[in-house]
Amino acid sequence: MQELHLLTNITVALFAAFLGGIIARRLNLPTIVGYLLAGIVIGPFTPGFVGDVGAIGQLAEIGVIFLMFGVGLHFSLRDLWVVRDIALPGAVIQMALVTALGFGLTQLWGWTIGASLIFGVAISIASTVVLLRALEDRGLLNTIHGRVAMGWLVVEDIVSVAILVLLRAFGENSDAILQVGLLTMAKAGIFVALMLFIGMRFVPWLFVRMAFIESRELFILTVIVVALGTAFAASEFFGVSLALGAFLAGITINESTTSYQVGADVLPFREVFTILFFVSVGMLVNPLYLVANAGHVLAVTAVVVIAKPILTALFALVFPYPALTALIVGAGRSQIGEFSFLLGTAALGLRLLNADQYSLILACAVLSIVVNPLVFRAVHPIASWLKKHPDLWARLDRHGPAPALPEQLENHVVVVGYGRVGHHIVDVLEYLKLPRLVVDAEVTRLAELEKLGVPTLFGDAANSEVLKHAGLTRARALVVTVPDEATAEVVVASARALAPQLAIIARAGTQSGVARLAELGAQDVIHPELEGGLEIVRHTLLRLGLPPVEVQKYTDVVRRDHYDITVSTPEEYRLLEQLAYAQRGLELVWHQVDQAGPLIYQTVMSAGIRDRTGASVVAVLRGEQVIANPKSAFQFQPGDIVGLIGEESQIRAAQEFLARPTKVASETLTDSAT
Repeated sequence: MQELHLLTNITVALFAAFLGGIIARRLNLPTIVGYLLAGIVIGPFTPGFVGDVGAIGQLAEIGVIFLMFGVGLHFSLRDLWVVRDIALPGAVIQMALVTALGFGLTQLWGWTIGASLIFGVAISIASTVVLLRALEDRGLLNTIHGRVAMGWLVVEDIVSVAILVLLRAFGENSDAILQVGLLTMAKAGIFVALMLFIGMRFVPWLFVRMAFIESRELFILTVIVVALGTAFAASEFFGVSLALGAFLAGITINESTTSYQVGADVLPFREVFTILFFVSVGMLVNPLYLVANAGHVLAVTAVVVIAKPILTALFALVFPYPALTALIVGAGRSQIGEFSFLLGTAALGLRLLNADQYSLILACAVLSIVVNPLVFRAVHPIASWLKKHPDLWARLDRHGPAPALPEQLENHVVVVGYGRVGHHIVDVLEYLKLPRLVVDAEVTRLAELEKLGVPTLFGDAANSEVLKHAGLTRARALVVTVPDEATAEVVVASARALAPQLAIIARAGTQSGVARLAELGAQDVIHPELEGGLEIVRHTLLRLGLPPVEVQKYTDVVRRDHYDITVSTPEEYRLLEQLAYAQRGLELVWHQVDQAGPLIYQTVMSAGIRDRTGASVVAVLRGEQVIANPKSAFQFQPGDIVGLIGEESQIRAAQEFLARPTKVASETLTDSAT
């Protein structure tokens, strides 16, 4: 079974993550928490199956590569340049302050100066994985708050890479650290220049050429080769971290016409390997160490979860941005992650940290990631509390409020998907001056909408919590235009659970999908191809001179019957019969027998409708049964729907007769029996 060693580890790790993720969601916690706990369960410090930390750790490196590649795809250098005034000084100064806090705290515990410095830097760096997921789930990634938070994080990552480079140089030759460090920094600068000036031309050209080959598997293979190959080249030949190399690879195709397809193709790989990354982190946590050193763990976690976000928010308030931006950026810093692990691992290999000190970093990472969603949830309550003190809020928000967040919209229409159909719907809503909110996972589409002032949410509505921030309980309707039927089903089911009374209009790709979407809660489901066929039927009937109102009634019934064109319901039979008689110049009306009407318990003969009015009984609908041309002895019962045919004057006389009140049912029954 040795040859299946890697497969065994992958299978067990993913299965444990699957169970952990389900449990976390049941407890209303982020799935990341479940993945970390899964790692602890299969780690070397707990009984039972023990995973191979080295093997899973290498797979986790691939997760970091794909994650940073995806971040580069969705982050433009222009966006970083726009927020450079706050991101550059903010990130550097915040890292310095938090490093000083970590240094001072560990000096009190008797650590060496080198260990204290490394530890301080490690807890000053936020996790890209956690922050990106938090911003996506809350629909903040494409807002000014998200751009500042991501710009701040990118600067942190760049500084971290520089520290890692210097650390490696120190490990290679401590006597010539300055020379080696300068050489390594120069090599990193050359790599960045090559990616920005040559890579930005070659990589988009390569993807366009692959697209013209019209081979989906070759295109996906190109995505994987570019992401992994660039990261490997960055590390092997230029001394740059795998993460930064992958990030720059993503940036090179950010403006390419193929970037959307590249992002869609890399998504499954990113999600799977990122899960393995979190599992690998959990495997390194020793629960016994956490218990034995609970005081140290809680103290460090307090620095990361409380002190770091407060310092960040206070410093961000100095810059010309809304106060809410400062609060969100502060909340985003209340955790540590992958760069902290990379730095700790490098220091552990150089013996600048011992195993217990590294475990403290891991323990703080786990606890801070668990608490981070709670810190994000506290942002709006804190802002609301500050607004109750106008003088204080005026001092903090002196740069003016940010554009309204989607969570603040009311009576709006939520449009999921901004393709051709979604674009048309948004245009119509704009013309009618109706508020709308667009949810899409393609950042270039949303950038177009932002220029027009249309509120947007960035994210995959089927794979994240973005719908929770779309204000569905306050919305007038949800329109799901995505062509992928599985995605539409997940969105409809989630929306119906969040807002039971919401009007939902969805697009289906198959006739069976129409029925499934209706079962999941969509009141109106449109199948574009079948809708086109139904429109042909409608126009044909209109050209034949049939009444437009009756034709419209028939097409509406077919839609409600999920585009089943066979005459399978009494209502369809009734409407088609009505159209048939209308074609011959006759009128057909339907009357329901009730307890107080003249037909109750009468037979066709005893009722005498034809003798009294000239109209004839041609059909009776009883439940799902259609009775054509009922015999003279047929007896009407309550609930029957009677079809009457005749000329206009005869139909009018029949309606007047049937509208007259009669005696109570029992007396009528007695008279009829006599």
